[in-house]
Amino acid sequence: MTVVGLGIEGIDLVRYLTVEGAAVTVSDSRTAMQLREQIEAVADCDPHLSLGENRTEDATNAEVVFVSQGVPTDLPALRAARREGVPVSSMTQLFLDRCPAPVAGITGSSGKTTTTALTAAMLDASGVDYVVGGNIGIGLLSLLERIEPTTKVVVELSHTQLEMVEESPALACVTNVTPNHLDHYSWSSYVDLKRRIFQFQAPEDLAIFNLDDEVCAGFVDEAAGRVATTSMTRDLPGDGALLLDDTVVRREAGEDHAVIHRDEIPLRGEHNVANVLSATAVASRLGAVDAAIAEAVRTFRGVPHRLEPVTTIRDVLYVNDSIATTPERTIAGLRSYEEPLVLLLGGRDKRLPLREMAALAVERCRAVITFGEAGDLFAEAVREAQDGDTPSIERVADVAAAVRRAADRARAGDVVLFSPAGTSFDAYRTFEVRGADFRAAVANLEVAR
Repeated sequence: MTVVGLGIEGIDLVRYLTVEGAAVTVSDSRTAMQLREQIEAVADCDPHLSLGENRTEDATNAEVVFVSQGVPTDLPALRAARREGVPVSSMTQLFLDRCPAPVAGITGSSGKTTTTALTAAMLDASGVDYVVGGNIGIGLLSLLERIEPTTKVVVELSHTQLEMVEESPALACVTNVTPNHLDHYSWSSYVDLKRRIFQFQAPEDLAIFNLDDEVCAGFVDEAAGRVATTSMTRDLPGDGALLLDDTVVRREAGEDHAVIHRDEIPLRGEHNVANVLSATAVASRLGAVDAAIAEAVRTFRGVPHRLEPVTTIRDVLYVNDSIATTPERTIAGLRSYEEPLVLLLGGRDKRLPLREMAALAVERCRAVITFGEAGDLFAEAVREAQDGDTPSIERVADVAAAVRRAADRARAGDVVLFSPAGTSFDAYRTFEVRGADFRAAVANLEVAR
């Protein structure tokens, strides 16, 4: 067996396949030095390491090739394997094949991690036997030994995980589908990848769609199985969850059940109300009860790097929203605060429209500070949206410099919002590492002041 890519999924695959008795080869284009931690994580499995490039023979000589998410599926080695008739699969497909219980899968351009974590919290509060994993950062195969036929299985699925599946979860939830990853896919290809979460469902399966999202609303008529919906703005055609008179309402068999008032939701932003609706729709189908759903929402403090309050210094709140790798995510962050904002934008551009984000930044911000590879591009977009001298726009080198400059520009009562709108890949391995760097820079402010 060959595993291509030694990330979270690759490590999970190596460990699982080794226990199954397979001889495993790891193929990764990175060097041993770059993969120090990952190699240590599988050292007891003693896989054959083929590093520095993805060699064709590692794929063509394998019984099966498993591709970790994020690895391009059109690598020359993978194309050669397919030509030779070698099966090319993924961790997600292997998990779906081996899982003894029905799977609930959650995807979306944004909100999928928060919705997945909320769903897990609701099931936990209800005393339901469940497991959660997938793109949320938990390898799926390691969960199999804990899953009984009655276990509720909740899996977050990214577009790259869906790319290589040939079956859909029994319950599929799509939070939204908006322009993203267009530096790697066409828009139609990206939508097609999200569609795969319900594309292979049977008539008895269930798909849950957000009617407030244009693409999701279009999916309703495509689903082969049963459909439930969510909405903050309109009535539902059937079962699901909606916002009615500022109350989260669960609708089942035509009856409405009030769950929690909007004012009791501690998470900021309209997008998080939508996430609560999606999680309510999913968790209630898996056995969560209304009182426990409400309690889980009241006590949920969010997921790191998603509008995460870091600290308050001199009455200025510093917020880590490093997950915002698209203008749309930054727009959601900007709309989540009524206080004056100092916005930190930067990273690597995804070639997405900037006009709406720039206009909102002009409307809501006291200052905009840009950094990184796309710093000039983002600064110019805000400048073009200006009709006067506000907000102030400044360009600095990196995250640490942006935090220092933000501290100089912010006034008491302001929010410094680190919501970059670009990916982290110009300077960081992941958005989590970038978010940790922002936290560290803020901590240095506390020491200095």
